[in-house]
Amino acid sequence: MCGRYSLALRPAQIRQMLQDDNMAVDDLPDDEGDDAPRQSYNFAPGYHGIVYRADVPDWGAGPRRHHGNASSEISAEEQAQGAAADDASESRPLKYKLQSMKWGLVPFWTKRNPDYGSMMKTINCRDDSLAQSGGMWNTMKARKRCIVVAQGFYEWLKKDGGKEKIPHFVKRKDGKLMCFAGLWDVVKYDNDDQKHYTYTIITTDSNKQLRFLHDRMPVILENGSEDLRKWLDPKRHEWSQELQALLKPFEGELEVYPVSKDVGKVGNNSPNFIIPIDSKENKSNIANFFAKGGEKKNVKKERQPEVEVKKEEGFIAEGSKEADEGDKASAGVKREAEDEPIEDEPPKKVPATMSAASNMSSSPQKRGRQKISATSNGTKSPEKAKQSGTQKITKFFANSS
Repeated sequence: MCGRYSLALRPAQIRQMLQDDNMAVDDLPDDEGDDAPRQSYNFAPGYHGIVYRADVPDWGAGPRRHHGNASSEISAEEQAQGAAADDASESRPLKYKLQSMKWGLVPFWTKRNPDYGSMMKTINCRDDSLAQSGGMWNTMKARKRCIVVAQGFYEWLKKDGGKEKIPHFVKRKDGKLMCFAGLWDVVKYDNDDQKHYTYTIITTDSNKQLRFLHDRMPVILENGSEDLRKWLDPKRHEWSQELQALLKPFEGELEVYPVSKDVGKVGNNSPNFIIPIDSKENKSNIANFFAKGGEKKNVKKERQPEVEVKKEEGFIAEGSKEADEGDKASAGVKREAEDEPIEDEPPKKVPATMSAASNMSSSPQKRGRQKISATSNGTKSPEKAKQSGTQKITKFFANSS
């Protein structure tokens, strides 16, 4: 089964990659707009993807056929137009086109838009069901064959009896696009004039490389190969054993690896989904987060080159011995205002050692200035003149005795 794949490329990019593999593209949808196909690393059923097919009418390859009572509802004019289109299709050169279609085939006879559950039943078509005559695929397998373009597909590995499912991404080892064999159809519902183009992906037995993962895989045709041209050839409008033989396991080399479990939820979309979970390129890997943190810790800081500063006279570098000595010498000494310099003469630079020494010796007695004390003004009290008739009290008592 193929229930999820990746296609995050614009139609113009896809055309270039196909042309590089000798696959002509004569028409393609716009890269942007309402009719543009979806670009997603998590492509789910119901999305509009890219289909590569021969440019044939809506009824498919070969002459037009009428089913059941449908021919009675077609006017003679429409029948004539159909016959003219048949003749033109036989004579015109073969062209190929890229077309936007919805994943989940809806047969042309459907009257109403099916619900999601019904559509899910036709996202894949088993190769062995096409070997049987009749069935719902009878018309499409003969006249409406196509290639479904993808970058790779997802499959889930079941562990512990299915309790744990680990998603794996499968892609070509050479990095080329994957060309899945598919079928397409177009339908118009009742009371709806719009045409709805849909497709399905054909699956087959897994090859040896993928057998550990799942027992089924998409039929992958080699890009630009003769088998691919046979599959799309509109002149082969009858199912044959030769066409059936093309539906076989892929014989080329594939690359398979586990990816993020976030891809399991429809609507999630990230380029990390197609990167191995244990890869250094995977940003969502928590092991890589801690590994990067360890690398940062182990990085040694480069020693910055020492820059020699040219000292000028009187200049003291921060952290130098002279600066430290100067700070120690001047500690605890109040700085006082300097006298104004003499006019027309700039102040001279004084070496640090001389400046510190002068602060120690001359600051307390600088130019006659005195310190102001809160308890003393630094002067002696004047002596009081002795007045007559005064004497010490001890002398008074001594005389009286």
